[in-house]
Amino acid sequence: MLQLKSEREIGLMRRAGLAVWQAHQIAAEMVRPGATTAQIDAAFADYFRGIGGTPLFLNYPNPEEGKPAFPAVTCMSLNEAVVHGIPNDEPLVEGDILSLDTGCRLGGWCGDAAKTYAVGKIAPPAQRLLDATQGVLDLAIELMATKTRWSQVAGEMASYIKEHGFSSVEDFVGHGIGRDMHEDPQVPNFMSRGLRGRGDFRIEQGLVIAVEPMVNMGTKEVVILDDDWTQVTSDGKLSAHFEHTIAMTKEGPRRLTDAPTDAEREQHADILLGAGVTDRSTAG
Repeated sequence: MLQLKSEREIGLMRRAGLAVWQAHQIAAEMVRPGATTAQIDAAFADYFRGIGGTPLFLNYPNPEEGKPAFPAVTCMSLNEAVVHGIPNDEPLVEGDILSLDTGCRLGGWCGDAAKTYAVGKIAPPAQRLLDATQGVLDLAIELMATKTRWSQVAGEMASYIKEHGFSSVEDFVGHGIGRDMHEDPQVPNFMSRGLRGRGDFRIEQGLVIAVEPMVNMGTKEVVILDDDWTQVTSDGKLSAHFEHTIAMTKEGPRRLTDAPTDAEREQHADILLGAGVTDRSTAG
């Protein structure tokens, strides 16, 4: 059942979103040749612990659900990995692209965001992939201000990616979010049979969703690795992933996992590290 949020609840979710934004600032300082995804994951774990937040990905799902629990605070998906990559001790290399997804529960509410980072200087085709994936997320958020149903947004997202010469992953979708990381509705980045029927939903005030396009340079098809988590492109070509938690307010769509205003920096100084990011995130 769709759970619309009040203005007060969206304000509480913004605090969790700011924590996730701040975590990504740590990543922006750390992602470089020679750093490891395990080091970055450890920095995120330290940060969330320090603000009293609960990582959403660690030990997800419950072991009794029949799948190994996810062992990290972040999903680190490198190059051809699409999503759910597990951090490790392999150094990042110039030219890599790293899709980093993380989420946090703070004060009982969740935030979730992903970004694909360039490791040093990357090849022009890889940069075009990142630009298109960021671009289609921005397009979706803009369209939420004018469209009335998600199917209208998803259709334009799919067309945008096709026009740029890439493919939209169809095995994974975005999701509603609130007190739990995964709530109704499912939020595809492409047109599906479900969106032409009962799976469609209205874009209305109080809706809060995680919109997360995953875009491949080649085929849209993915395969899972032996670790039971990491999903990679079936042709070995690059993949990118961007995500924001978005709330529909009376003023329009609001990115809850975007940068703080000056007033928010003061109001939420306990979770926003500011200049302290560099010191915390220096990798050995």
